[in-house]
Amino acid sequence: MSDDEPLNTHARLDALLSRIIQEPEKRQAIAEEIERDFTRRCAVMVLDMSGFSRTTQLHGIVEFLLMIHQMRLLAQPTIEACDGQLVKAEADNLYCLFDTVEAAVKAAREIINRLSTVNVLLPADRRLYASIGIGWGEILVLEDEDLFGDEVNLASKLGEDVAQGGQILLTEAAREALNAGVETTAERVSISGLVLTYHAVG
Repeated sequence: MSDDEPLNTHARLDALLSRIIQEPEKRQAIAEEIERDFTRRCAVMVLDMSGFSRTTQLHGIVEFLLMIHQMRLLAQPTIEACDGQLVKAEADNLYCLFDTVEAAVKAAREIINRLSTVNVLLPADRRLYASIGIGWGEILVLEDEDLFGDEVNLASKLGEDVAQGGQILLTEAAREALNAGVETTAERVSISGLVLTYHAVG
């Protein structure tokens, strides 16, 4: 592997996982190598667009794809301005990483505000709404193209399944990592067999 080749490649992870299967006695050492070279302790923000089914039924898939494109054009500069990284865009979701929960919350608030401003100029059935989940912890990142981890899953559930349009919800870990100056409200929800405590940003 050359000095300038990233360590966190898909091919390398596949090779390391195969080694665990082939050399189970080295499982611990290989697992530590994966954690060292592939994980980052950071905030993850998952943005989900609202209204996919309704918009697709009314106007067709092309119209919704256009709305996804508009959302990304609006959101990406804000993410980057808050020192965040857009890792992947999947369907109507954006997955982003930030060094701090504060930066993720700032980006989320600014995105919601920008959408509110733009929506004034859009027809009611083409307005852009987003719900956002934010987590904090050890995130496994592959070549700046994909990401995995418990906090990624929790942030996804909050953004996709719990938050309403315009809401920003934090996992418990994200709330603990956030400074005390940000007002939040704790709630509990049962989803996919899990009882989760989350915190809505005021």
